[in-house]
Amino acid sequence: MSIDASDSRAQVLIVEDEEAHADVMADALRKPGHVCTIVTSVQGAIDELKGGVFDVVVTDLRMPASAGTAFEDSAVEADGANAGLVVLKAAAKLQPTIETIMVTAHGDVPTARSAFKEGAYDFIEKPLDLEVFRNLVNRAAQTVLLRHQNSELRDELELAGFEGLIAVSEPMRKVLQMVRTVARSDIPVLITGESGTGKELIARAVHRNSNRSAGRYVTFNCAGQSESLLEDQLFGHVKGAYTGAEKEREGVFEYASGGTLFLDEIGDMPVAMQPKLLRVLESGEVVRLGTNDARHVDVRFVSATNRDLSEAIKAGDFREDLYFRINAARIHLPPLRERREDIPPLVVHGVKKYSETMAPGEPEPTVSDAAMLRLTSCDWPGNVRQLLNTVQSMVVMGLAAREAGQPVELGIEHLPEEVRQSASADLDDTPGGGSLAGTSLDQLEKRAIRETLRLTGGNREQAAKLLGIGERTLYRKLKEYGLR
Repeated sequence: MSIDASDSRAQVLIVEDEEAHADVMADALRKPGHVCTIVTSVQGAIDELKGGVFDVVVTDLRMPASAGTAFEDSAVEADGANAGLVVLKAAAKLQPTIETIMVTAHGDVPTARSAFKEGAYDFIEKPLDLEVFRNLVNRAAQTVLLRHQNSELRDELELAGFEGLIAVSEPMRKVLQMVRTVARSDIPVLITGESGTGKELIARAVHRNSNRSAGRYVTFNCAGQSESLLEDQLFGHVKGAYTGAEKEREGVFEYASGGTLFLDEIGDMPVAMQPKLLRVLESGEVVRLGTNDARHVDVRFVSATNRDLSEAIKAGDFREDLYFRINAARIHLPPLRERREDIPPLVVHGVKKYSETMAPGEPEPTVSDAAMLRLTSCDWPGNVRQLLNTVQSMVVMGLAAREAGQPVELGIEHLPEEVRQSASADLDDTPGGGSLAGTSLDQLEKRAIRETLRLTGGNREQAAKLLGIGERTLYRKLKEYGLR
């Protein structure tokens, strides 16, 4: 989106064959901060629409025939009298969210009105009243801005609460989009990521959004299992298969048939078991221990690991052919330190969840800005699991010290000592650290803004809150200091 929410500045394309007139329009629009691009022909407008991103197009309805062209499959030929209509059609097709304003002579008003049917935002007659012209462009820019904001809000509401997963950051939004895409098929999915990143939640989301959602969702952890026990658990056994096998039992593959089987920590599966698993995935049949009879299973297979399987293959710990079979689609979960924007909403989610369990009906605790900054700055080697455990501990400590019915603010004093120390170290480990003596106030402010944005993963709203300033002020200072 090219309009910033703080001042509604827009990217404006001006299509006008009279350069002097175009310059006057551009100067009028640059005063409120709009960025203007001028072209003098229909073809120039089409080229810009193909190569750039614009919010508003201002185009003359009539231009000389030499300035015109046809646009792809458009039935309208720019013969001079209706060149602006070709620009309108091109803008609507190439950039559907754009708004187009027609500039017309008095005699062209009926034609301009008909352009509304083609989707024009409005028209204005020559000679231009520049104040009216600016206001018209501003309204068109606001329309585009609101359209983008509404679209983004719908996406955020849809994604942020998708299957109970927190996805404010761009990396996690991409993960959830990937979940939606792969869930529609039956291809095997491999979920990778460090421990505690939420791989099991993603696997469950794949199942719940698939056409197998009415079937069973079965999880099984491959870590720490001997080969014989693992084979029995996966494929089952018949009566008398071994000492103590007093009755037959189906394995998890049969139990999950018609639904989804999630094998966690597949990278820790014993090498000798891997060809047996590969055979089941390729044939769709399992053979219980103690028999040679094959049984058909219909399973959606999802697996996860925190190991680098390409390195495990090189070390001889994982079969390459099995890797290719389970890795038809891969979803990688980034560690929490690479998506810090998700930390504040995760904290709020955790506080709500644990306080409702521990003190139902009591006022929900809040988290101080200082504590939130510490939580955001920590690297969280245990990822989401460690963060939520910490939040649970904070809620327990805060509620234990409260007076009945009184609101509780969770502060730095409620943080576990190891988290407090880790966060302090992270806050101290900043570029340009050391003595601040002799540093100008502007330099200090620039550094504070830069480091706060780093800690919030670029989240302006959270950064502004931690800095104690408004988002509009923060945006202005980002421009002033040349920060991104």
